[in-house]
Amino acid sequence: MSKEKIRSAALANPNRFLKFSNILQPWICSVSLICITIGVIWGLFYSPPDWQQGDAVRIMYIHVPMALLSSVGYFLLALCALCSLVWKHPLADLAAEEIGPIGGIATLLCLITGSLWGKPMWGTWWVWDARLTSVLILLFFYIGHITLMHAFDDIQKGYKAAAYLALIGVFDLPIIKFSVYWWNTLHQTDTFKFTSNPPIVMTMIWPLLFCLIGFGLGFLALILSRVKSAILEHQFNRIVKIQLYNSNLL
Repeated sequence: MSKEKIRSAALANPNRFLKFSNILQPWICSVSLICITIGVIWGLFYSPPDWQQGDAVRIMYIHVPMALLSSVGYFLLALCALCSLVWKHPLADLAAEEIGPIGGIATLLCLITGSLWGKPMWGTWWVWDARLTSVLILLFFYIGHITLMHAFDDIQKGYKAAAYLALIGVFDLPIIKFSVYWWNTLHQTDTFKFTSNPPIVMTMIWPLLFCLIGFGLGFLALILSRVKSAILEHQFNRIVKIQLYNSNLL
């Protein structure tokens, strides 16, 4: 059976995924909204200012979740690419197509909030720091992936080219992670460390954790919603094609 036939069959009967997402998505959205509300209000209005950075540190409650989600989103993109190229998973390309824009927006927000944070700390909106530059490259990979998805008349060629690009770009993720340790950079080291105590107080960690959980679940909810909508759209288009084919026969 060809890949297109497998895709069509899966999209025609998406019982497991649709049932799973319909049950799980309302709970994810509710918990996400609660955590974001608590985390943002707590972080912006009730957490203490930093002894060096003052109130500018409050950007952290948006910037850190976006930075994490930008890398997590691209890892999911690469995982979908691997499932598509190696195991021919019928929904991998479809999921990758929907993850790309969400991850790209998270990366863009990471860069914007980082610039807003960097201006009062470094005296400039942008520096060609290793961490900043590698995140900017990640944004270019996202844009390239989205572009390749729709660059060919044959959508399967677009999926395949985008999948290869996603696997190439995954090598940027460890550079983003370890750049602050490999090079002498202006960017601070990671907020959370498994080998030592965090460099911030618990009254900052708790609202940050709420923001991380909230934005992370919101990210997941958006992915589920977009993939579900894409499946239903493909299913609807398939039904329309069948009806048109049957009408032409008549």
